[in-house]
Amino acid sequence: MSLPKKVKLVDVSPRDGLQNEAMPVPTAIKLDLIQRLTDSGLTAIEATSFVAPNKIPQLADADELYPQIQKKAGVDYAALVPNLTGLKRAKAVKAKSIAVFCAVSETFSKKNTNCSIAEGLERARQVAEDALKNNIKVRGYISCVLGCPYEGETSFKETARIAKALLNFGCNEVSLGDTIGVGTPGRMQQLLETLFAAGIAKQELAVHCHDTYGQALVNIYAALESGIAVVDASVAGLGGCPYAKGASGNVATEDVLYMLNGLGIETGVDLRKLVDVGHFISDYLKRQNNSKVGVAFK
Repeated sequence: MSLPKKVKLVDVSPRDGLQNEAMPVPTAIKLDLIQRLTDSGLTAIEATSFVAPNKIPQLADADELYPQIQKKAGVDYAALVPNLTGLKRAKAVKAKSIAVFCAVSETFSKKNTNCSIAEGLERARQVAEDALKNNIKVRGYISCVLGCPYEGETSFKETARIAKALLNFGCNEVSLGDTIGVGTPGRMQQLLETLFAAGIAKQELAVHCHDTYGQALVNIYAALESGIAVVDASVAGLGGCPYAKGASGNVATEDVLYMLNGLGIETGVDLRKLVDVGHFISDYLKRQNNSKVGVAFK
């Protein structure tokens, strides 16, 4: 069994976790959340998104929030950037790390971003090209890699094609999103085998699993066995799954960390501190903490 000795956890709760919350979250609370995540030892935090404020009102304060983050050396505070307009805003606040996104499903792409896969890739290329000229690091996301709410199973070869395009644009890493959480370990391994066969290195990939069907941890474990060493997660399991009503969305960072600790894999993250962060934001939102480890530790 070949597992990585060290894994980088990317906590996406300030952006992906909060964006669908109905209750408006003040900038001060978001800053507190980001600071607490930093203090837990995380080295990668997705802080916000420079998407049009009317599209995602919860993140409309990105221009105000980003400059106020007490940035710690060695910690990556990324911002999701949908287009060149968003990149202009990111550059204005001196963001050093951004993420671009595409989908492997044509229908999902059109419904989610009002463009085709080809148009989405072109937007990503333009943003990545401009960002790299300004010494801004670029990460890529691909949605629906293990299934789409509209088209069902998606093509692994198409995912490989899109991933290679994002890497060619200059993305240092591509995160594979199981957006609706329908994946299983076997399909995760098949997906990764297809990407490796296409010439994509394991060091260039991350996994972003949702727990809609309770498969997130086993899918992550399957990815670890395949050599993947970067895992996206969201503290307290923040971030619902908008395509499966009432279903849980993002896997909880605490639960992933507990598993990694049990496997003897180094992360540099303090579980007790991370559990406290999950309770902090869950209490503020007056919602159930979706981390099983968080609930067990309380």
